Amino acid sequence: MNDLALSPPRALRLAGAALLGSAILAASAQVSLPFWPVPATLQSLAVLLLGAIGGAPVGLAAVGLYLLEGALGLPVFAGGTGGPAVLAGPTAGYLLGFLPAAWIAGQAAGRGLAAQAALLLAAHLVLFIPGVAWLAGFTGLEKAWMAGFLLFVPGTLVKTGLALALLRALKR
Repeated sequence: MNDLALSPPRALRLAGAALLGSAILAASAQVSLPFWPVPATLQSLAVLLLGAIGGAPVGLAAVGLYLLEGALGLPVFAGGTGGPAVLAGPTAGYLLGFLPAAWIAGQAAGRGLAAQAALLLAAHLVLFIPGVAWLAGFTGLEKAWMAGFLLFVPGTLVKTGLALALLRALKR
């Protein structure tokens, strides 16, 4: 049997986890500080936890479903927005950056403390690459770097530490 094939019970569990994960992401998007041009939300924390707790397949499935829901117009993005225009707007790169972040965070499961910390930080930072690159098309590179990355560094460190603490607590 193909290693990538899912048995029906496993496929149902993955679908259920993805649905729950996308709901968690949608809820985390509504906890927001209205920075411009990119709001500060709890989404990156949710992405880290979905990947680290559920593993890369769950994290990717949840983020993928969340992005699909938003693209279809469901009000799942920050501020209760949705639709294809959001995926073409200033925050689109960050939203797409959730995919590699979820995958990297998924590699943290079952690792030691130092490896988990490094992987969660890497996952959190990697979402800024497409985020800042895309945002630069709207604001210019200098403003994208300042308002789309440097402004978020303190929150990124706090959320990464919180994700690590929650992951370690769940391990116990």
